[in-house]
Amino acid sequence: MAAAIWFYFRGRRRPGVSPEALYELLRAVPVLREGLTAGEADRTTGRLVGMLECVAVGITDADGTLLSWDGGANHHYADLADAVSAACQGDRKRVSHDGLDCPVGGSCGMGTAVAVPLLVEGETAAVLIVVARRLDRRLNVMVDVVARFVTIQLELERLDDAKSELRQAEMRALRAQISPHFTYNALNTIAELIRTDPEEAEELLQDFADYTRYSFRTSGSFTTLAEELRNIDRYLIIEAAVHSGRIGVRLKIAPEVLSVVMPFLVVQPLVENAIQHGLAPKSGGGTVTLIAEDAGTEAVISVEDDGVGMDPRLLADLRGSSHVGLSNVNQRMQHTFGRDYALMVETAPGAGTKVTLRLPKFMPGVRPVKEFE
Repeated sequence: MAAAIWFYFRGRRRPGVSPEALYELLRAVPVLREGLTAGEADRTTGRLVGMLECVAVGITDADGTLLSWDGGANHHYADLADAVSAACQGDRKRVSHDGLDCPVGGSCGMGTAVAVPLLVEGETAAVLIVVARRLDRRLNVMVDVVARFVTIQLELERLDDAKSELRQAEMRALRAQISPHFTYNALNTIAELIRTDPEEAEELLQDFADYTRYSFRTSGSFTTLAEELRNIDRYLIIEAAVHSGRIGVRLKIAPEVLSVVMPFLVVQPLVENAIQHGLAPKSGGGTVTLIAEDAGTEAVISVEDDGVGMDPRLLADLRGSSHVGLSNVNQRMQHTFGRDYALMVETAPGAGTKVTLRLPKFMPGVRPVKEFE
């Protein structure tokens, strides 16, 4: 029998969980962070049988479909159907071997079994089944601890999924901001060049294809500043052709920051915002200036235009900004690096706009993917 410690609570002695048992629990359950699949459940139940020193452990999905069963007494699984069904509805159920039609008889090993619902946000995400010779107080405590711990892992898995879905939704929202007018104007410009300058049209079409491939790629949440700048260059070449020289560009890039890792598509929307909302509405166009500087442990990037500007009161809360690209980038920067990495925006009507962001050079878990094929 596994070692147990005792503690006093309101004058009553109750069994606790030994450090050894907690260690085994930590080893047994983290695989569920990868998802409650049959394979992950198999690896978990095998470890839990040994840790709980019970006859068998089973795990079902939210509908009661068995994902894994490790140990003996599997001939009684059909007898647990009602208990599992009740657990799927959120009720903990216990089944005694007494009165069951057992083909094995005295050598069965099962004395009792319990089906425990694993509730995530009030709904059953899975059911834990524990079969034992005797469900004493120590084992009851251990079953409760295991159930809670597995539930926490399922909650963490769901949180990971929610974060992933949020990032994907943010990327979809950002990609939706690729203006139909930009696409139409780019293709229209290329069509006109086919008649007047076929070679220029072919190069511009290749830039447009590479630009869209990068912007709509599905692999990876992070890139390097060098890759982002490469795509910004494609975008600027297209915009320069569309606006026939009305858009000027100034770049000042410190080589030391080219390898800095950043969330995918955070600088490019700032450049697009500068051209679409700052320079395009301005009679005669203007200039966008992109500067990337080395600042010790950080890279500081600014995108500035001498366009029409806007009332700074409209940017008091970027989440409510009509400039969805700015809002999206601001949220993703804070989600990735923390609130200290929100965008800084300086603007005034007729005075242009300057957007500054800081990127930490090193951040755990922030790694680029290889350039798209």
